[in-house]
Amino acid sequence: MKFGIFYEHQLPRPWGEGAELRLYQEALEQVELADRLGIDYAWEVEHHFLEEYSHSSAPEVFLGACSQRTKRIRLGHGIVLMPPKFNHPAKVAARIATLDLVSNGRVDFGTGESSSRAELEGYGIDPAEKRGMWQEATEQVANMLAMDPYPGYQGRYFSMPCRNLVPKPVQKPHPPMWLACSSRETIHVAAKLGLGALTFAFVDPDEARHWVQDYYETFERECMPIGWTVNPNVAMVTGFSCHPDAEEARRRGLDGFRFFGFALAHYYLFGAHKPGRTDVWQSFEAMRDMMPDLGSVTGGIGTPDGLRAHLRKFEATGVDQVIFIQQGGRNRHQHICESLELFAGAVMPEFKEREGERAHRKRERLAPAIAAALARKQFMRAPSDDEIAEFRAYGRTIVDSGRPGQGAGLQIPTAPLKR
Repeated sequence: MKFGIFYEHQLPRPWGEGAELRLYQEALEQVELADRLGIDYAWEVEHHFLEEYSHSSAPEVFLGACSQRTKRIRLGHGIVLMPPKFNHPAKVAARIATLDLVSNGRVDFGTGESSSRAELEGYGIDPAEKRGMWQEATEQVANMLAMDPYPGYQGRYFSMPCRNLVPKPVQKPHPPMWLACSSRETIHVAAKLGLGALTFAFVDPDEARHWVQDYYETFERECMPIGWTVNPNVAMVTGFSCHPDAEEARRRGLDGFRFFGFALAHYYLFGAHKPGRTDVWQSFEAMRDMMPDLGSVTGGIGTPDGLRAHLRKFEATGVDQVIFIQQGGRNRHQHICESLELFAGAVMPEFKEREGERAHRKRERLAPAIAAALARKQFMRAPSDDEIAEFRAYGRTIVDSGRPGQGAGLQIPTAPLKR
């Protein structure tokens, strides 16, 4: 089983001078530490306008910075918002390919659509259309990354002419692709499309067993890949704080994890928000004592022995990766680093020792299903040379038209340019 760390870049009010600067710089230090310790993944969200809950609206910039401070940890978009009004598909493809190049092939490409009113209405997206937008854009980004040239597309939500997307990624045909899953319904969607399932839902190991079973049964029976390859994996999130004393682990990590859940519910379920004025942390403090016990979903908060027992249960269900929510609420940088170091030294080696054999058995088991899925895939047809339309620079078009006055000030050189 692999392990990841996860960033929303949470920043509860009140915001002091330099708070966002410190938040980002500390997160970079944590990812650098995780890389040295042998943690497998660093995941970064994309969210917009979700004050306090997530100050992470340009994940490609943060992950680009991480790529230059690390050597081996994989850098995951968890996720890119795919409806074209959030991100033009060609821009997404270019960012993914470039990040793959500067990281030397360490990118994982998570995708999603958003469910928050703040984001969807902020970008003028109809919630009823977002699933279709996600699917259309995600498929076309995979085509752009894999094809030379991309033949162009006329769709419902996105259209563009034939162009060759450059640069191309290191990982061929494209980096591993994932889908954000918050329910068992989306688990089936991910499996049918050959995407890894990033399950951003807090479920205990008993429930996780059902999610994993649903995913792999659907994958083996029905997969029709949306990309040019498949990524059969299930990742689950859990709270995280590791300390030799169980009560100290809870003191350091439980409030941050509870705020994470509260702020998420504020924006997605029950909150009323006035931009720039609502204080989510203050609301959390007012309701803290009335919040329900989080029970087994806090199993990642405790002693090394407690974490080991908790993670063994996930491993036994077939979960491929556990992602730690270590940065939440007002969790302190020093405590996060100490937790990661203790976990890496006292807990992780046992799971690393078993990972190679587990991965080998999984590859053998899934090989027939993967072959069948790729055989079902309807790949976009590559254009013939005759079908690739030539386009001419605007300057040449103006000259060829015989009406140079339409150049609107465009200067057309009449002799070779000299240095």
